[in-house]
This record gives sequence, C-alpha cells and structure tokens, in this order.
Amino acid sequence: MKDLTGNPSVLFLTFDSLRYDIAVKSFHAGLTPHLAAWIPHGWEERHTPGTFTFAAHQAFFAGFLPTPARPGRHERLFAARFEGSETTTANTFVFDTPDIVSGFRAGGYRTACIGGVGFFNKKTPLGQVLPSLFEESYWEPQFGVTDPNSTRNQFTFAARWLKQLAANEKFFLFINISAIHQPNYFYEPGPATDSLTTHAAALRYVDSQLPVLVDALRARGDTFTILCADHGTAYGEDGYTGHRLSHPSVLTVPYAHIVLKKRA
Repeated sequence: MKDLTGNPSVLFLTFDSLRYDIAVKSFHAGLTPHLAAWIPHGWEERHTPGTFTFAAHQAFFAGFLPTPARPGRHERLFAARFEGSETTTANTFVFDTPDIVSGFRAGGYRTACIGGVGFFNKKTPLGQVLPSLFEESYWEPQFGVTDPNSTRNQFTFAARWLKQLAANEKFFLFINISAIHQPNYFYEPGPATDSLTTHAAALRYVDSQLPVLVDALRARGDTFTILCADHGTAYGEDGYTGHRLSHPSVLTVPYAHIVLKKRA
C-alpha cells in the first residue's frame, strides 16, 4: 500500500450488514456479475472489528480494516501512527494523523463521504460524528435504508461528484451502501418481512447498480478500491436476530481490495 498511496485515488465501499455467506454464495452462483467482473478472485473471509455500523467504521477510519479470518499477524494497509502496533509494517502507509481520512486529506486528497444508514445522516450530533471526518459529506433521505432505490441514488450522486473533479485531482471517496441493511423485504415480492432471501435480493440489487459507479471511476483513472461489509446480521441463527452481538453471522464479513484500472 505504501507504494500505491500518492498515485491512484481511493474508493472505500462498505456494504452495510452484508453477510459473508450470502456474498460468497451469490458470487459463485453468478448472481452478482458486476461484482464478479470487478473482483474476479471473489470475496475473502474476514472478521470485523465492530458488530454494528458506528463501532466498525470508527475502527476502519482509524486504519483497522476487517482482519483475515485465519491465524497469524496480518499487516494493515493503512494506519494512524500508534506506538507498539504489531500489524504496522514497512508496507503499511502510516499517517501522522488521528485517522486515515485526515491523513489522506493531508496528503493532498479530496475527501468525501456519501452516507447511507442513520449514523451518516447528520440529523443528530451522533449522526454527525463519522461524516465530520471528511471535507465534504452528503446524505439525503433517498440514500437511506427506507428507499428501495437508495443504491441507484447514491451511485448516481457519486458519478456526478466524480465528474466535477479536476482531471488530475486525487480523491478519497467513501460510500456507505444502505440497501442491504434492514428493511430489505421490498427487494422480493411477498410478506413485509426481512429474511436471508431478501438480504440476498438486496445484494443483487446493489450489484445491478454498480456500472454507474464503475464507469464514472474508470473514466478518470486508476482507483484503489476497498470493498467490504462493516458487519453481518443474524436472521434467527441460534436464536439471534440483527447485529450488535457476537455471533459468526455478524462477525464474519466479505472483503476485497483491487486497483480498478482506467478505461483504455
């Protein structure tokens, strides 16, 4: 990462509440073709540092991305300088700032947040904490969990934002995709009840909207992209429902990173 930073722009996508098992099954069944084209090697199994949106993103923005779900010490891509860190290596890009967002800004990147779930809506002091890390932050009701077209709205906004940047302007763009978070029942016909089936349908919807964002990115230049869930969510396994709890369905998340190349 240290070799890359300073060259390509950076996009960080969090698929809020996306379960690892559903992401992998959908990928291998060919149900998420746009993601398959973007991350051809598929999803990596990782463990989240937080069981709900606020906690996970606080960790992410401090440089603690989801950890590979296998034994050993795993070096980090980014880190805020922290004495005694055993996962900061010679390959890690280290910022002398309290978070990676301000670190990118100090490095000449334009930083922007396109919010999704309530922790990004700026309606309350708590809802302003995460967006306030960025130079620019955006949230509208049509980006939120109750709008069935939220991802289309978020990606269309992102494409417009990217288009107005100067040709050589580097950016760190963060998007919290809200569609998979409950409620997601409206992505499948039937009862107004969330389920693993509607969770998977919401992911397929998100996938269907990706070309808008990918085309806008590839028109600009190379973009180092991080894609992951912030946490999963339980649908009755072992009696658990939802998240903010320590269950494998919540703790295990999909992760990928790749350089999206400029259109030739």
